Amino acid sequence: MIVVHHLNNSRSQRILWLLEELGLEYDIKYYERDPQTLLAPASLRQVHPLGKSPVITDGGLTLAESGAIVEYLVERYGNGRLAPPAGTPERLRYTYWLHYAEGSAMPPLLLKLVFDRIEQQPMPFFVKPIANLITSRTKSSFIVPQITQHLSYLEAELAQSPWFAGDNFTAADIQMSFPIEAAVARGGLDASYPKLLDFCDRIHARPAYKRALERGGPYQFAR
Repeated sequence: MIVVHHLNNSRSQRILWLLEELGLEYDIKYYERDPQTLLAPASLRQVHPLGKSPVITDGGLTLAESGAIVEYLVERYGNGRLAPPAGTPERLRYTYWLHYAEGSAMPPLLLKLVFDRIEQQPMPFFVKPIANLITSRTKSSFIVPQITQHLSYLEAELAQSPWFAGDNFTAADIQMSFPIEAAVARGGLDASYPKLLDFCDRIHARPAYKRALERGGPYQFAR
């Protein structure tokens, strides 16, 4: 039996969604973030040394990292579903987006989250203006332009095809969902990116996505 070690408001929601799309049976072990630090609980380290989610167990296998989990589940249980045929241009695009999601799209969004939290943290009154100046300039000169560049790129890609790997929905779209949802929540993804917003509407309307929400619990990015 596949077990998903599921952290609230995290990338592991994608794994629940993938399992629902594949129609596989699975169990969930739930974990809650620390409300102050937003970090995963230490108990996750008992499953994987890094103590992060998602992690799945499948028999004697323990596997972390969203992209690796997606590839494993599709290759082992997909029976040709949710991935283009090997050797096709669509398969190359599929592989590209599986890696792009975490390798390129997420880093600037994570930086923005960190710098936003620095601005919100209590600190001595004589330090706060300096800290705010540094964070503000870093965001305006580097982080926000990086996010904007990625969003413009993604918008242009979805103008060429309805899904990231081509005309058909694949697991690459599941993998890409988290950075796009995160960009809506905190990265400036608004009505100026209609293709990306339409992508969000379409994935949120999928029955498997809704079933994953029912099983996974509250997920702040599903707006």
